[in-house]
Amino acid sequence: MHRPILTPQMPMACKRGGIYLANFNPSKGTEPGKIRPCIVMQSNLLNEAGHPSTTVLPLTTQLIEDAAPLRYRVVAREGLESDSEIMLDQTRTIDNRRITSELLTILTEKEISEVETYWRMVLGLD
Repeated sequence: MHRPILTPQMPMACKRGGIYLANFNPSKGTEPGKIRPCIVMQSNLLNEAGHPSTTVLPLTTQLIEDAAPLRYRVVAREGLESDSEIMLDQTRTIDNRRITSELLTILTEKEISEVETYWRMVLGLD
């Protein structure tokens, strides 16, 4: 069951490493669309300052084996209902009004570190 949709009157500071639902519609071409989970990758300095947009990585339930570094598997837990993969090649910065849920779950420090390693590879920062 999905969390209730937030209204503009309900401000929310997202947390880095947190997974939330976001509305990615409309999409173009190969961009992921629909309402789907995403992980917040943006610094908590911006998140807590009320920055109007958030850098995220969308998740998918279409699992692909051995897809690293383009994918990172997250097992279902708490509000994340299905095993999912973070799509590290689909970085998006979205308006905060696209985030439609409270926190579903948050990655562990180990998981965040592994995601960051893959993300740096995809972005060519290593």
